[in-house]
Amino acid sequence: MNVLVIGSGGREHALSWKIVQSSHVTNLYIAPGNAGTTRHGRNVDIDHLNFKEVKKFVLEQKIKLVIVGPEAPLVAGIQDFFQADPELSSVTLIGPTKEGAMLEGSKDFAKAFMVRHNIPTAKYGSFVASELSKAVSFLDQFKPPYVLKADGLAGGKGVVILDDKAEAAAELKEMLKGKKFGKASEKVVIEEFLDGIELSAFVITDGDSYKILPVAKDYKRIGEGDSGLNTGGMGAISPVPFCGPEFLDKINHRIIIPTIKGLKADGIKYQGFIFFGIIKVGNDPYVIEYNVRMGDPESEVVFPRIKSDLLDLFQGIADGTLSESDLVIDDRYAATVMLVSGGYPGKYETGKVITGLNQMEGSVAFHAGTKANDKEILSNGGRVLALTSFGATLEQALVRSYENAAKINFEGMYYRKDIGFDLKK
Repeated sequence: MNVLVIGSGGREHALSWKIVQSSHVTNLYIAPGNAGTTRHGRNVDIDHLNFKEVKKFVLEQKIKLVIVGPEAPLVAGIQDFFQADPELSSVTLIGPTKEGAMLEGSKDFAKAFMVRHNIPTAKYGSFVASELSKAVSFLDQFKPPYVLKADGLAGGKGVVILDDKAEAAAELKEMLKGKKFGKASEKVVIEEFLDGIELSAFVITDGDSYKILPVAKDYKRIGEGDSGLNTGGMGAISPVPFCGPEFLDKINHRIIIPTIKGLKADGIKYQGFIFFGIIKVGNDPYVIEYNVRMGDPESEVVFPRIKSDLLDLFQGIADGTLSESDLVIDDRYAATVMLVSGGYPGKYETGKVITGLNQMEGSVAFHAGTKANDKEILSNGGRVLALTSFGATLEQALVRSYENAAKINFEGMYYRKDIGFDLKK
């Protein structure tokens, strides 16, 4: 079959790398892709938010399967567009409807969903600009630190955690009145702070049945020891040592099953990935957030650990046989280290020549922000490369990724040298 992957980052490169291992794929297209995805398929310059343009390409190339990587097209309703068009009726698109995508598109929607279906999460309140004084008073319901979240999509930057109430009140004003995050902070969610350790859980579902994919843990802060600004992710590991069978069973029964049943009870059609941002408080799991697609850089450790044919799972969604599909997981550890541009997540320069990729041994370089000219591969984003390695132990996997990171070079390159530091104790 002909397959289209939408997106341009490390997640989409990992998806493409896995998809071409399938016996079912004839041609793979990636829109727009990057310098790494060209090794697995053909990059095409399509605006993924222009659904008519996507449709034209899908029909011209006789695409049978579309996998949407990033959240923006899903929140904008690409699944609804496909379902409403008779010409696209034979095409399977992996991703939820616009209503289902609100689990990520609106923090308030997600919190209300969790409360309605008794899914454990932090206590919260939601406020708009006209309720600023009410929002400030609501801070007294919680002890510091105060967690403020822009309701809408803010590129992973819409969460602020502050220890001082006066600072939190000023931040609320900036978010609601000053439109700090634009349309995303027209509504703000104030949450109780949960103290624990985080992990990411994933499922793929057809709306009835589901398969639990490998769990992962990513590292968001730019600085070692989890210090400094938040990023899109500086590295990830899988499996997660503190998420054994007993804890995963709690996640399944308290969170995953009620989520799948809740979507069905609310009449929300959902086919695709669900990402559960989990925090382990004591020995209990709570949901911090939902995403309606795979995480990045978690994809770079999750997809390599899936030994099964990924297109079999997608075909199971297409024909309603997902429950019968096999999911075989590699027992080894996978660890990815992200190489980023100097200055990221602030201002950074692109177009830097990348060297050393052909010297790597025992790792896969997933391209996150790259482009190619006739002779060279160049940096083209804040996050540039994710180096993923396997090991019998977490330590072995990390050592291999770090050995290969030392062989790569581009001007200003930076990476954290302590990924997995908190799990080695």
